[in-house]
Amino acid sequence: MIFLEPTGVRMLHRNVLQATWLCCLVAARVHSCPSSCSQCSGPEKNQCEECRAGWILHTNTCVDVDECGTELGTCSPNSYCFNTEGSFECRDCDSACVGCMGSGPARCRRCVSGYRLTGSKCLDIDECSDRVLACHGLDEICVNTDGSFRCDCAHGLLRKDGVCVKKRLSSVQEKGLFEDIQDDEMEVLQQMFFGVVLCALATLAANGDLVYTSVFMGAMAAMAGYWFSDRGDRLLYGFFKGH
Repeated sequence: MIFLEPTGVRMLHRNVLQATWLCCLVAARVHSCPSSCSQCSGPEKNQCEECRAGWILHTNTCVDVDECGTELGTCSPNSYCFNTEGSFECRDCDSACVGCMGSGPARCRRCVSGYRLTGSKCLDIDECSDRVLACHGLDEICVNTDGSFRCDCAHGLLRKDGVCVKKRLSSVQEKGLFEDIQDDEMEVLQQMFFGVVLCALATLAANGDLVYTSVFMGAMAAMAGYWFSDRGDRLLYGFFKGH
């Protein structure tokens, strides 16, 4: 009689378990079925006995069912059926289509408003070139978009209450050089301006030159006339205001 040491018994058990596990793996691999088969007689595709859902048995081979050609592949009106292995997907139609039979603008049943069937495709209509007056405003520019168009205001204009108007300049740009000066201060500036001009002419006339003297006298007469006239007042006021 042979007696095994406890260590030897444990090693024997371990080897038996490993051998059994290895045999199971080999057996499972030998008898595993293709992914399309639910039952089979071997691992090859032509050894199927029963198929999974979405497949049909044909000469011991599971063949994919094209659900898109049957009642199973029913999709919403604005989508189309796309077959996959063992199943199907519903995918959205192209944005140019109202109903479709596949992907892209060439598979549309009808074209969306703003698109036109050109050849075999639904293509965007360029309303800006198609219509003589796509935008009714005189200061509007037509800009074509996918399936539609928009009317933008011309350069330098902005839309206000539905009408294109000129942009208001900033407060710094609107004001003249002397915009903030009060009326009484404006009168002082006008008097100073006249004084400087007359002094310059008087200095030239003091040299005894007949031409400068004549210019000086004429300038005094003209300025005096403008000074006491509304026209002259408006002229100087507009000059200092920057208008």
